[in-house]
Parts: sequence; C-alpha cells; structure tokens
Amino acid sequence: MSDYIDLSKYNNKWYQTGGSLFKRILWHLVNSLILKSYLIPISSVKVIALRLFGAKIGRSVVIKPGVNIKYPWKLIIGNYCWIGENVWIDNLEKVTLEDHVCLSQGAFLLCGNHDYKKVTFDLRVLPISIKSGAWIGAKSIVCPGVTVGSHAVLTVGSIALNDLEPNYIYKGNPAVACKERKIS
Repeated sequence: MSDYIDLSKYNNKWYQTGGSLFKRILWHLVNSLILKSYLIPISSVKVIALRLFGAKIGRSVVIKPGVNIKYPWKLIIGNYCWIGENVWIDNLEKVTLEDHVCLSQGAFLLCGNHDYKKVTFDLRVLPISIKSGAWIGAKSIVCPGVTVGSHAVLTVGSIALNDLEPNYIYKGNPAVACKERKIS
C-alpha cells in the first residue's frame, strides 16, 4: 500500500509565504475587494493596493478587473505592462514581469505544483520570469520555473512547461515553437 499517495503525510511546513497570518488575511480581503472586484475598475487603485503590500510596480501599469494575486510581496512588475481580466498570478514564489509584458484575459501564472511521484505529494515551488515585450495569450498557463524570453508569444490556451526562447511564437500543450516573431 506504500505505492499510493497518502495525503495524511502531506507536510508543507517548510514553505514560507513571507507574510504573517494577519498580513495574509488582510491581503485576502484587499485582493477580493479591490483587485478581483469589477466594482473598482481603476488601475491606479489596484497598483496602490499592491504596492502597499510590497509589490514592486513600474510606471503606467494597467490592471483590469477580476485579477487574482496570491502574494503581492513576491511580485515585480516593470513599466508599461498590461494585466487583463481574470488573470491569476498564483505566486507561491517570485514572479517577475519585465517592461512591456502583456498577460491577456484568463492567463494563469502557476509557481507551485506537487510531486506526483512521492507518496507524500510534496509541494514544489519555482519562480517565473517573463522578459520584456513578451505576450501571454488568453487562457494560457505558465508553469513553475519557466522563463519566457524577450518578445516571445504564448498563444491562446497554450501551456508553457519549459522555457520559451526570445522572439518565437509558441502554441499547444505542451507549447512548442511554431514560428519566429517578427515585429515591424
């Protein structure tokens, strides 16, 4: 029977969120009332809330309604970035968006997963880095540990399991390079 997952042995006490219980609860409320809400569509209010909780955010960042961010203190956003409706940044580890990055509607940045090969189903967390000028298409997923190269594109509904090279367009599950991105 030891060859089966046993969630009673699951233990992620080693994992550090970087925030006290009070800070996490307060962030959960602010996230629900300001970022995830469609009642406050003003980006500057969302940016202020994120900065108050430790996010490092550049100039002219657009954050649309319905965005969900796990831990703002593990988030760096460069200048002139666009975060579309219903984007979920599940940043159990650091997420860095360099300048001019676009995360389209429903994109999902996932920094954590579980080790399905271990009986204890251990949590694994890795950072995500999205380089300048990259575009993550609607309903796409960027998995733990992935670096999206400068000006790379992950097309609609695709899943990046591995690093994406700069200046290429990727599609599919798992995402593969389908052609070079030429910007005129």
